[in-house]
Amino acid sequence: MSVINDLVTDNRVNRTCMTLVERGYEVHLIGRFLPGSLPVPAWPFQTTRMKMLFKSGPAFYFFFMWRLFFRLLFKKADLLFSNDLDTLLPNYLVSKIKNIPLIYDSHELFCEVPELQKTPAKRKAWLMIESAIVPRLRHCITVNESIAEIFSTQYKVGFNVVRNITDAPKGFVPKTKEQLGLPPDKKIVLLQGAGINIDRGAEELVEAMRYVEGAVLLIIGSGDCWSLLKQKKEEKALKDKVIMIEKLSKSDLMHYTYNADLGVSIDKNTNPNYYNSLPNKIFDYLHAGVPVLASHLPEIEKVITGFDVGDYINGYEPQHIAGKITDLLGSPRLFAYKNNTARARAALNWDTEKIKLSEVITRAAENRQRVI
Repeated sequence: MSVINDLVTDNRVNRTCMTLVERGYEVHLIGRFLPGSLPVPAWPFQTTRMKMLFKSGPAFYFFFMWRLFFRLLFKKADLLFSNDLDTLLPNYLVSKIKNIPLIYDSHELFCEVPELQKTPAKRKAWLMIESAIVPRLRHCITVNESIAEIFSTQYKVGFNVVRNITDAPKGFVPKTKEQLGLPPDKKIVLLQGAGINIDRGAEELVEAMRYVEGAVLLIIGSGDCWSLLKQKKEEKALKDKVIMIEKLSKSDLMHYTYNADLGVSIDKNTNPNYYNSLPNKIFDYLHAGVPVLASHLPEIEKVITGFDVGDYINGYEPQHIAGKITDLLGSPRLFAYKNNTARARAALNWDTEKIKLSEVITRAAENRQRVI
């Protein structure tokens, strides 16, 4: 199992590893070590985090792929599992050299992320890799129907949908606001995620808190905008209205999520990747019984409107966002939305998605048996 991040905060990859373990595989998860990496939990599978000389740019990707290629080449395996385009090339080459089945899980429209939209040469290079390999693959997964349809149309390859839905916790008892150091007399508006990047509405959300009374904004995670958000918090004198906590393990994060009154996911429609996204934070909020305030994006609307568990912003002006927050927190609709999350939890769970993932694993395993 290969992924380019530091393993600990990638809950989709962790759930996939656990599914493989349940099916009798001995799993070896390979990623990289970052300066701010959290300790690896005591998972029932092996992990390796490679330390890299370069942290970003073409040199980083070249050496990451080179090292991953040789680790996979000299590692005995019955199945290779590549997560996202930045791990696909070494996995594909090794799968061909060693005649091993490969499962490819694309978590997003990689070539349409904002960072690549601004660098056409880099985007072209990644598109060359994607267009050269994906049409040759047999076992592909992605996170929602919209992205699956785009890939299938573009490359004439079927993509199975396994949504990025968290495990429903059993017997979980969240800590209180007081235990977490949160103000007990304030409503909690939560934005969480390991990818709080540009065009995700976080900057406007922070500024919106200037106009919100009786609530605090809690931001938990990391991303390209983190330093900018801290700067805005200081510039706008929002120390008492905005709390920022750097990324936490899933088990620690859940305590905060369960104490929220409103979860926020307001990505902008600035690129195809964001437009077609279905952030896993949506499912985290719903499993914690937290209504959602979101932007009008098609996959998100299927969930929020389908289960009637939240409302939408109609623009990104801070005063408009503040007005929606204030209206929701003071409205009886919030209680109705919260009640409706129970129905959403019953329908949207990892047990259902795991069946789809297991079917892909079974087909890949059968493919290996035919080859042998």
